[in-house]
Amino acid sequence: MADITTAVLIIGTGPAGAASGALLSTYGIENMMINRYHWLANTPRAHITNQRTMEVLRDLGHEVEAEAYLHATEQDLMGENVFCESLAGEEIGRMNSWGTHPLSKAEHLLSSPTFMNDLPQTFMEPLLFTTACKRGTRARMSMEYKKHEQDAEGVTTICLDRLTGKEVKIRSKYLIGADGGNSLVTENENLPIEGKMGVGGSMNILFRADLSKYVAHRPSVLYWVMQPGADVGGIGMGLVRMIRPWNEWLIVWGYDVTQPAPNVDEAMATEVARQLVGDPKLEIELLSANTWTVNNAYATKMSKGRVFIMGDAAHRHPPSNGLGSNTSIQDAFNLCWKLAIVLKNQAGSALLETYDTERAPIAKQVVTRANQSISEFGPIFEALGMTGGTDYELIKSNMDARCGTDAQAEVQRDALNKAIAFKRYEFDAHGIEMNQRYSSSAIVCDGQLEPSFEKDAVLHYQPTTWPGARLPHAWVFDASGRKHSTLDLAGGGTFSLFTGLGGEPWATAAKELSNEFGIIINVHVIGPRQEYVDHTGSWALAREVTDSGCILTRPDQHVCWRSKTIADKPKDEIKRVLNQILAK
Repeated sequence: MADITTAVLIIGTGPAGAASGALLSTYGIENMMINRYHWLANTPRAHITNQRTMEVLRDLGHEVEAEAYLHATEQDLMGENVFCESLAGEEIGRMNSWGTHPLSKAEHLLSSPTFMNDLPQTFMEPLLFTTACKRGTRARMSMEYKKHEQDAEGVTTICLDRLTGKEVKIRSKYLIGADGGNSLVTENENLPIEGKMGVGGSMNILFRADLSKYVAHRPSVLYWVMQPGADVGGIGMGLVRMIRPWNEWLIVWGYDVTQPAPNVDEAMATEVARQLVGDPKLEIELLSANTWTVNNAYATKMSKGRVFIMGDAAHRHPPSNGLGSNTSIQDAFNLCWKLAIVLKNQAGSALLETYDTERAPIAKQVVTRANQSISEFGPIFEALGMTGGTDYELIKSNMDARCGTDAQAEVQRDALNKAIAFKRYEFDAHGIEMNQRYSSSAIVCDGQLEPSFEKDAVLHYQPTTWPGARLPHAWVFDASGRKHSTLDLAGGGTFSLFTGLGGEPWATAAKELSNEFGIIINVHVIGPRQEYVDHTGSWALAREVTDSGCILTRPDQHVCWRSKTIADKPKDEIKRVLNQILAK
């Protein structure tokens, strides 16, 4: 006999787990979250929040999106990555990052109704957790997951109540393992992990100090400190990261992972801070310090039967590119609508298999990109002459050589400029954030080939309505002239169909099939004198179908099917597509 029963049990309340709770409760699905600790994140670990994640928060409700912006450092203050010998010392170079370059900023504005920002995990996690609990999620803190066993009808999970010391048995239809990089759910389910853990060592030093005189005139999230002797551990240099402008900071400093992790006490933390800031008299308020390892591993399979893993349990990588919590929240966005309609008997259970099919390639992609970004610091080290041993005087001489007037110094300066500019692949990689494409039985392409683009897919967003891609953003207008993003007309836990004048038969068919399938299909006929009008013509440019064609989107705002023109039998076409997607 179970002590507690629920439809979905979520292990972990981090970005992935809390997002799952918020989404499932929004969709009307009973769920429970547990956390082995007494509260949420106590350090600001993840922080870069990209546009796609903000779209998920926007889909949860404009009040959720607004609260995120309220606590976040805005995009303009994310600024330019600064490379320097210390914060007080000489600046070596800088680059526009996180969409702040004018050309990149224009691309961001055209791509989404949302804005990239810096939202530390200490703010994101409570926002998602509160949203989940307000909407019905039952949460139990100090409840430690031990093991689980699944059968044909559900999953039985054994937990330890750390307050009473008693064993608790929880029965659920499905189990989500969002329990971090050392996931016990992944281990107990024997899900395969490819790659290597612990490839480098780093320490975090969280502290308060007013550093505004060094940084306020050159706002940035990240200040990279290049000092001879700092090239140890997995990061390759010292990093001073802004948490709150400009008086709360996180230093990331490497250590030799082949040796025992250092004990970071107040004396050591102060010395490291003084060295990187370049102020020998700096006094800091140490908030916390911890060590961690750089990982390069991902799950090649993210589900088995009724058990699913997501977040760091599935993709374990360094913080490069700011992909960690973003990918975790997007894992939840992919899975939760599928769980919801299966639990409501609106789809067959085979739909759930597409979570693994669609998200496992993304896990591999982000782990590969994040670790590749670390290696791409190499050209900067080479240009500065920081490679090749521990002769720190020689390294300092090599760095100073760039200030010369000879031809070799000019070559060195050119190499340094190019090496820093190349770091766009980490710090302004809009495409890796927005170009996720899905291929599974929940996507119907009908043989349509994925379009090709001239621009780099890592650096640039490539909007398309090709099935599998996220619906492109375009502003359309209601009768009062107020603008609405096409993304606002999709999502919300429902399917949506977009068509234009001449496509009314699609609209009629979708409404009829909505009743037959027992699902909600929101229908939008966009055109003159309709509910929404494309005054600027931006939707006509983005949709890649004719006025009489149609685009069908899933609850996660990804296009699942399109038809370029009106079909002879629109109802039969949509019915065929829905039968496949819903695994009927």
